[in-house]
Amino acid sequence: MSTLEKISEQRSFGGVQGIYRHDSTACAGPMRFAVYQPPQAEKGQCPVLYYLAGLTCTEETATIKAGAQRVAAELGLILVMTDTSPRGTTIEGATGDWEFGEGAGFYLNATQAPWSKNFRMYSYVVDELPALIAENFPIDASRSGIFGHSMGGHGALTIALKNPQRYRSVSAFAPIVAPSQVPWGLKALPRYLGEDTSTWADYDACELVRKQTFPGTILIDQGEADQFLEGQLKPELFDQACAEAGQALLLRRQAGYDHSYWFISTFMEDHLRHHAAALAGS
Repeated sequence: MSTLEKISEQRSFGGVQGIYRHDSTACAGPMRFAVYQPPQAEKGQCPVLYYLAGLTCTEETATIKAGAQRVAAELGLILVMTDTSPRGTTIEGATGDWEFGEGAGFYLNATQAPWSKNFRMYSYVVDELPALIAENFPIDASRSGIFGHSMGGHGALTIALKNPQRYRSVSAFAPIVAPSQVPWGLKALPRYLGEDTSTWADYDACELVRKQTFPGTILIDQGEADQFLEGQLKPELFDQACAEAGQALLLRRQAGYDHSYWFISTFMEDHLRHHAAALAGS
């Protein structure tokens, strides 16, 4: 297990908000993440909720903008905010395009060179980071939830659907639900996974839910004024897939809200309470 380096820690709503760094095996380089420990963490283990951010974001984006700490302190939730990709890879083409490469890891394990060495965010989020968190923070790993925004919503949905035994709860803000069918995915998936489209289904929530449902209600909030709604997000595709699969889904369409953190911060409390209810008890 890699050594944890503390970058910063500050008091927040009676708890501690920290930013940390470690050397990742999955991503073959340094990775950063944020952890909020509520006041209850001083007395014992707490449920843990992993948040996956969207394109261009880092571990600091939701930490600073989402306004989650106050409610997490009330509910006794440990929040873990991950980065969106490895950094400083020196791979040609990894920077300069906000829709691909660094800042746009899509929470998958790349199989194509040169991306396959570093871009293994699926293994990082599912295996490496939780093990590191369990070793260094007072979490109850049996009470884990996952959620995210946009590309991170895609990550949360696909990871939860593939690992229903690891997560008790899942939700998303404006997720990419069908990357195999939209421009963001059609740019990233062939480069990370190759041209064989059958391999893309393993990272497509619409395809996954038809094979494996999640044992609980999936909560999704989607702004109706989202500039990416029709071209990139297409929540109706996931709504249809869930209906066909018998998956419980609460899809809330929010009039007037866009894709920004003003939207996320508005409904963050609802999502935290959704997770807290599922994570309650032993």
